[in-house]
Amino acid sequence: MGFLDKLFGKKQEGGETMTKLNIGIILGSTREGRVSPQVAAWVKEIADKRGDANYTIIDIADYKLPLLGEAGADASGAAAWSEMIADQDGFVFIVQEYNHSITGALKNALDYLREEWNNKAAGIVSYGSVGGARAAEHLRGILGELLVADVRVHPALSLFTDFENGTDFKPQAVQEDSVNQMLDQLIPWSKALFTIR
Repeated sequence: MGFLDKLFGKKQEGGETMTKLNIGIILGSTREGRVSPQVAAWVKEIADKRGDANYTIIDIADYKLPLLGEAGADASGAAAWSEMIADQDGFVFIVQEYNHSITGALKNALDYLREEWNNKAAGIVSYGSVGGARAAEHLRGILGELLVADVRVHPALSLFTDFENGTDFKPQAVQEDSVNQMLDQLIPWSKALFTIR
C-alpha cells in the first residue's frame, strides 16, 4: 500500500474513499450506576454527524481485565481487548475524576497493552466537580508514556451544570462546540500518525 493510500484509504473507481479512520470512544468507568455511557452516547451522536470516521463505543466493562499480574485471575478478555484497541486509529476517552485522578479500571486497562496504543491520537472528555480537569491531566501523562498524542481541546463537563442531580446528563449547549473542536484536532492527528505505524 502506497503512502497516499495509507493516509487516505484506497480509492474506488468513482473516487470515493473506501476506508475511514476508526476512532474508539472508551468508557473510563466500570462501576455500577456510572454516567459515562450517557456521555459516550452523546459524543458518538455528535461525532457520527460529521461523517469523518467510524466511531465505536468501547466499554472496558465488556472485557475480563482483572488487576494486571493478579495471580490466578481470569484475564480471558485480554486478547479481545488487545484486538479492539489495535484496530483503532485514535481514541476519545470519557474520563471521570475519582480522588483527583482517573479510575483504577481505566489505568488497569491502559496498562494491559503497550504497542496497541502506540502512535495514535486521543481526545479527552472529562467530568467531575471541577470538570474532571485533574483526571484529564493525569491521563495526559499516562498517554504520553504510551506514545499516544493527546489533543489540546478538552471538553470538561461539570457535575453541577451539565448533569441534573449528578446523574442525568443534560449538557450545556456550548459543550457540543467543544466536542467538535476536539474532533477537529483529533482527526488530522490520527491521520498523520497512521502514516508512521
